[in-house]
Amino acid sequence: MNLYSAYSRNSRNVICKGFVAGLALLFCSFANAAIESAGDLDPAVQQLMSGGGGIDAQQVQQNIDWKSGTYGQLGSKDSADAEVIRPFGSQLFDGGFSGLRSDGLNSDYKVTPGDQVVLRIWGAIEMERVLPVDARGNVFIPTIGPVRVQGLSHKDLDTRIRGAVRAIYPENVNVYTQVQGVQPVGVFVTGFVSRPGRYAGTPNDSAIYFLNQAGGIDDLMGTYRAIKVIRNGKTIETIDLYDFLLNGQMVRPQFRDGDTLVVGERQASVVVTGDVERSYRYELTKNEMTGAALTKLTHMKAGVSHALLRGDRSGGPLTGYLSLADFRQQPLQNGDEVILSIDKRYDTIVVELEGSFYGPSRYSLPRDIMLQDFLDSIAVPKGITDTTSISMRRESVAQRQKESLDESLRRLEATYLGASSATSQEASIRVQEAELITRFIARASKAEPSGRLVVASNDHIANIRLQDGDVITIPEKSDSLLISGEVLVPQSVVFESGKTVADYIDGAGGFSSHADKSKILIVRQNGEVRDAGDVSLKAGDEILVLPEVPTKNLQLATSISQIVYQIAVATKVVTGL
Repeated sequence: MNLYSAYSRNSRNVICKGFVAGLALLFCSFANAAIESAGDLDPAVQQLMSGGGGIDAQQVQQNIDWKSGTYGQLGSKDSADAEVIRPFGSQLFDGGFSGLRSDGLNSDYKVTPGDQVVLRIWGAIEMERVLPVDARGNVFIPTIGPVRVQGLSHKDLDTRIRGAVRAIYPENVNVYTQVQGVQPVGVFVTGFVSRPGRYAGTPNDSAIYFLNQAGGIDDLMGTYRAIKVIRNGKTIETIDLYDFLLNGQMVRPQFRDGDTLVVGERQASVVVTGDVERSYRYELTKNEMTGAALTKLTHMKAGVSHALLRGDRSGGPLTGYLSLADFRQQPLQNGDEVILSIDKRYDTIVVELEGSFYGPSRYSLPRDIMLQDFLDSIAVPKGITDTTSISMRRESVAQRQKESLDESLRRLEATYLGASSATSQEASIRVQEAELITRFIARASKAEPSGRLVVASNDHIANIRLQDGDVITIPEKSDSLLISGEVLVPQSVVFESGKTVADYIDGAGGFSSHADKSKILIVRQNGEVRDAGDVSLKAGDEILVLPEVPTKNLQLATSISQIVYQIAVATKVVTGL
């Protein structure tokens, strides 16, 4: 069945307000589309993409704004905003490292003087002792003598002592060893940390433990990539915390008393914001100063396609808007700022159908598809589909309705809640009005507009361009009528031709005590909202009785009534007062 042929019988009739609203939205979308396609990349940016260096500052003044896709002057960088972005890795010192200490039982632990070794021997002889490791690195076993254990691992310690015991008692002797306690150490932490000082720990504690004791690495100046462990004036290890953050791997030196952890100055960093899971300042080594290395570190959102690069070069400020592929080839410098963006223009949109029709509920369509062309391809059940009451929900319309409602509530609050009183009696009235307004705003602000767009009127369909995410409703023919709002018994009843609005309201128990009998709306299946005095009822309609504002302040009552009407039109729900 050709749907549009069923709609076009009265195509010369005057289009209702809903159709005019549809055309207005269409005009806005065309205008936005014209802005979004405002031009190609600036030649200077093309030169940057091709790898050209030394670009003159005058060539790159005009650039594409990553958020709106429009051309505009690029303002000066806001260094204050850049400083707020934390370095990648700073979250390490938000955890619980300060309360976690090693027990020294790591299999790689090396025995040092001051440790205590538990020795148990049974069989031909029996012995149970706790043996301290002396300053020479030996433990003394009665009847056996000194055994050197300094520098041995757990496994080697057991082997060494077992061999010493069996050298004296070769038969029927069992040996068990265990490092019971380790000698505490004091490690100096200095450089770019919050609280430099000497901190206690165990030889097997991690560098992160000692750094956390010192308040963590300085967010503005400290490095995460080259933390030195110095012993007796020599660097024995250089720790890169990015290996731990990204791969869970970290150098684990066994600390000695008097060791020093030195956090150097950060050498190069790039701030990354935009369409990322979280904005960070990433620190790059000399071999990583490229877009490819940066994107490996960054957790980008799906669909990122472009990068806006801002920085300073010897020739002056540099700005470029690059595809993600070209950005990966781009060399970076310290202080650069990168804004990643999802800036794709797809050739298709997705539209959803609901109601009475045959076929799938979602369709992938060309961007320039018109509503009538789409409806021509949809088959519907004959005799049960109301082809005169098609409506549409659109996200952009819902957003505008919500913004308009919020603005109305802000004006209401600003106008009446801040008003002064000349007398005590007037002040008392103001207090009562303020309570009314506060309750009303609290309820009204929770209203969620449906975004209903009226596209059908007088058996004619507005031929507007569809947008991504549109939901088109093709309703079934209805034989009922709904009475809601301020009536005693809201209900749905069978439609009877010839009955008036008053008849249906009487059948629902009549008006409630809060009803405004002069404000009754008729909501049509196509989303159109009309005053009850202007239309004749038909099947599928909803009678919506609005509430009366409980105040004698005429101006306040008018303001609230307008907002109530606004909510009813946008949501088909009456907000209680």
